Amino acid sequence: MSGQEGLVGDVGGTHARFALARLEAGRVHVTHAKVLSAHDYRSGEAALAAYCGHLPDRAPKQAVIAAAGPIENARVDFTNNPGWGFSEAELKRGGGFSAARLINDFTAQALAIPQLGSNDTRLVGPRRRTPAHATAVIMGPGTGFGAAALADDGRATAVVTGEGGHASFAPEDDTEIAILARLAKAYGRVSIEHLLSGPGLLNLYRTLAELGGEAAPLDQPDAITRAGLAGDRLARRALDRFCAILGSVAGNLALTLGARGGVYVSGGIAPAILEVLKASDFRRRFEAKDRMSAYLAAIPTRVVVQPHVALIGAATLLGTLR
Repeated sequence: MSGQEGLVGDVGGTHARFALARLEAGRVHVTHAKVLSAHDYRSGEAALAAYCGHLPDRAPKQAVIAAAGPIENARVDFTNNPGWGFSEAELKRGGGFSAARLINDFTAQALAIPQLGSNDTRLVGPRRRTPAHATAVIMGPGTGFGAAALADDGRATAVVTGEGGHASFAPEDDTEIAILARLAKAYGRVSIEHLLSGPGLLNLYRTLAELGGEAAPLDQPDAITRAGLAGDRLARRALDRFCAILGSVAGNLALTLGARGGVYVSGGIAPAILEVLKASDFRRRFEAKDRMSAYLAAIPTRVVVQPHVALIGAATLLGTLR
């Protein structure tokens, strides 16, 4: 394989996605994509080896792996998958790569933003024209909650990556104040991720049941999603509240990072509840920022429906490895 081709990965708390990718004329082409369950493998290296074992030819000589956690000293220990970790040195040894790089999964997603076409996203809220060069934010609830920004001033681009899911949750009405009080008893400090993630949806569902004196028989986020879409009242209230809080957090990130280029919502949850999101308070809460409401009203919000967004972003770094 050439310097513009390689193996890419997107490894999180629930899934490990791998593919082969080629960067050609500035566009990414992904092939041989495979999604593995993280729970089926004792380590990230074992999952990677299983993927490479299914390739029709030998594995490529370089790899870029996006991982759900902070990268420190060329290593990651997964925030939501205890016991799993990668290092660039281990990747080279285990995969036989001559070059390997680890990046944060939302760094990869931010790098993918210029690659996204009209079929890769769905608009939520009004259509807005964005400047030719502006910062865009990508954020998403999944097993955890992540966020990053792609800054573009017309002269250069740069990715800003943090751990925004671990910022503190800020309630915006009496119900959310009550939710915060109950979750604080369980967690002490309540972060955004305690509400905006798969486990966070379960927290919302159970806490709303407690507040209403109702039974909460469901014990899995996917079951809550299915029930809410099917008309279960408590599950639908949990989904609606989830979407409203997501809108507030999206607006806060847009303000913090000056995201005039748009806010993209990624992850596995948002595409599954797209119609609920469109009908919810998401966009109202996104714009409800007092004196800055007009600023936010000019910013479009989109849901990313491209399942390989992090793989695409990782692939943009192929050819830069040494």
